[in-house]
Amino acid sequence: MVPVPDSLRGQSRRLTARFIAPNDGEGLRMVEERFGLDAARTPGVYTIPDSAGYPAFHYVVMRDFSSKVGAQVGDYRVGYWPGERGRSRNDRYGNPIGFIEVTEENQDLFVSEHFRLRDFVTRNQADVWPKYLVLDERLLDKLELIRAELLRSGHSRAKLSVISGFRTPDHNRTVRSRGASADSRHQYGDAADVIVDGDGNGKMDDLNRDGRVTSRDLALFVQIVERVEKQYPELLGGLGIYRATRTSSGYLHIDTRGERVRWGAY
Repeated sequence: MVPVPDSLRGQSRRLTARFIAPNDGEGLRMVEERFGLDAARTPGVYTIPDSAGYPAFHYVVMRDFSSKVGAQVGDYRVGYWPGERGRSRNDRYGNPIGFIEVTEENQDLFVSEHFRLRDFVTRNQADVWPKYLVLDERLLDKLELIRAELLRSGHSRAKLSVISGFRTPDHNRTVRSRGASADSRHQYGDAADVIVDGDGNGKMDDLNRDGRVTSRDLALFVQIVERVEKQYPELLGGLGIYRATRTSSGYLHIDTRGERVRWGAY
C-alpha cells in the first residue's frame, strides 16, 4: 500500500482525511492507485492504515454538485446558494464543487485527530439520512492548530467544541434573524462557531481562571487565534466575537476565507 503523503496531514499534522471533489484529478488518481477505478468513480469513504504509526487515513470521494436537484440532494433539503441566483460577491462565494455524504454509519468518522464529520453537520433534519456536508480541510487544520496553541499556552484541558459548523443555505436562512449573513461562510464549509469547553458543560471555559466566564476569556481566546494566523498566514480568515447572552456563554466565529476580517467586540 502506498503511504499517505505528509502533505495530506496539514500544517498541524493532525488531518486524517482528504476530501476529493469530482474535478480533483490528483485526488482521484490517489484513490484509483490505492483502491481501484471503481472507488474513484463512487462517492464514499476509503480508509487505509498508515505505516508511519499515524491514525488511519480516509479518502472521501464527494458527490458532484450536479447531484443537487432543486433545493434537495436526495431527501436532504439544502436550499440554494447565492451563486445559483447570481448573487456571488466574488469567486470565494461560488457554488460548492461537491458534497460529502454523511450516513448514520460514518458520522463518527474522525476527519482530523480531534474532530468528526458529525461535528460540522447542519443542526436540523435530524431524522433524514444521508445528510450532505461541505467542509474545507483548511478549517480542520486551523482548529487543530488553535487547540495545540491553547495547550502550549497552559490550558491543559483545552477542548474545542463546534457549536455551528456547515449550514445549508436553507438552514442559514432560518438563523438570519439572529445575525447570520445571507452569504455566510458557514455555507461554504470553511467556518465554525467554537468555544473552549474542556469540562464538557456546553459553555465557554474560564480561561483566565478568575472564577468567572467573562469577555476576558474571549479576549484570551482571540489572542490564541491571532497567534495561529500570524504563524500560518495561509489559514488567514474571519474572526468574529460574540459576547455572552442569556442563552450563550459567548463564542468565536473562525474561518479560512483567505483574508483578514474582524468583527464584534469584547
